[in-house]
Amino acid sequence: MTADNSQSATGARPQGAKDEASAALAVQQMFDSIAPRYDLLNHVLSANIDRLWWWRAARTFHPILVRPEARVLDLCCGTGDMTLALLKHRPPNLQTLPAQPIIAADFAHQMLVRGAKKFAPRGAVALEADALHLPIAANSLDLVTSAFGFRNLANYEAGLAELHRVLRPGGEIGILDFSEPDGITGKLYAFYFRRVLPAIGSVISGVTGPYAYLPSSVQNFPPPQAMLEKMQAAGFRNASWTPYTFGIAGLYRAVKI
Repeated sequence: MTADNSQSATGARPQGAKDEASAALAVQQMFDSIAPRYDLLNHVLSANIDRLWWWRAARTFHPILVRPEARVLDLCCGTGDMTLALLKHRPPNLQTLPAQPIIAADFAHQMLVRGAKKFAPRGAVALEADALHLPIAANSLDLVTSAFGFRNLANYEAGLAELHRVLRPGGEIGILDFSEPDGITGKLYAFYFRRVLPAIGSVISGVTGPYAYLPSSVQNFPPPQAMLEKMQAAGFRNASWTPYTFGIAGLYRAVKI
């Protein structure tokens, strides 16, 4: 079962992008431009809470990760922090039972180069690839994760369909991404995210566009219930969303039946 990628399809649309192709190119160039200071900005702008989110999400999939034969993909891996969190749960690479390396994929070359320097020595392999057209065989993976990258795909329905294609029956997805909480927390978060964060990010990085795009990308991303419905429509079952830090972020999970 695959998603309907017709006129109802949704996806990231950076300013000036007129279609999926131009949106994907804009996102790719955007992340390449901020790659040199991406790690620093992530930790500063999140007050290091992002480390906790990666750790918590990776721990969720411990039962899969500890199986040495499990084939795992970290999609939109960026500079590899989620990949490193996943690797902490991989078993020792014993000579008699070597663990499968984690595949860390991204289409932003400069981000991937920096990530590979961190995770390649620890048991992951870098793959430069488009998330909507993965060079990976169907029904071949046990787990696909994506931390703060799925939101940037030019077509969310096509992205879910591609994840469904590469997963084996019984395989799982874990999508960690931002959301917009309700109540007073949501109002405070919205002020910081839309006013303060872009200003700080632009000053530190020296680039304005990406940190103006970030809050709009979160605002345009489907809210949890709508995202869960898209996962179900793509053929996944047991879809769930677990909020992190008052709903500022959250982990989407589902299983391919």
